[in-house]
Amino acid sequence: MRVLHLSDLHLGSRGDEVGGPGLEELIERTSPELIVVSGDLANRGRREQIEQATARLRSLGPKVVAVPGNHDLPYSFPGRFSHPWREFERQWATTEPIHRSEQLLVVGLNSARPWRQQSGKLRRASLERTARLLADTPPEVFRLVFLHHHLACAPWRARKRPLSGRRNVLRRLAEGGVDLVASGHIHQSSTIERHEFDVGAGLRPLIFATAPGFGRPRPRRQGEAHGLQLYGFDEGEISVETYIWHEGELRLTGARRFPR
Repeated sequence: MRVLHLSDLHLGSRGDEVGGPGLEELIERTSPELIVVSGDLANRGRREQIEQATARLRSLGPKVVAVPGNHDLPYSFPGRFSHPWREFERQWATTEPIHRSEQLLVVGLNSARPWRQQSGKLRRASLERTARLLADTPPEVFRLVFLHHHLACAPWRARKRPLSGRRNVLRRLAEGGVDLVASGHIHQSSTIERHEFDVGAGLRPLIFATAPGFGRPRPRRQGEAHGLQLYGFDEGEISVETYIWHEGELRLTGARRFPR
């Protein structure tokens, strides 16, 4: 069972083509059950940009669930505050989707906030609802939560702040038994397991995976990778594979396996 993770498409910027033959080939070869998109579908939150991104994502074949990022909000006043999610919800119906199957629960969280330019925060009600959903899920079902803003910092350039209140978010999600938290925002790939930085954690593994940006609104900025991640869920382990664009194709650049 596989889930493909895209983030930070930034449709409407320069060089904003969402993938190419390499993306379709990867999807055909790996047959993901689901595509999760962790925000910044658009570059300036305009209707035509969100429509274009939505059409392209849904043309890929597998079911797609998406949450907004800070670039998916209107940049103009008063729309940013009076109807921040109108265009996103016009295409996706909700900013916090849920996907269920026999083996997988996927919960999307909206971490973008109109009064914040880049940093993110979760509403308490959303976090509590998610914690209950996770806790009420049978133990054999894999639990994946995805959002735009990262909880764990990237290994290279880390000027962007992680999610506000991440310690409390980590605690609530861990208590619910989450297996994998997937995010974007920083245009770099990062994968870390909770026990690698929190020696007091319980026995259950908890993986944080941050996808590289799939779009490149600033192609000359140092340290911004261009690619995606693929998650595999097997009975005994969870895998995280990172694919980066190189010379016109998606190449596997990293793979980690985590026992469950």
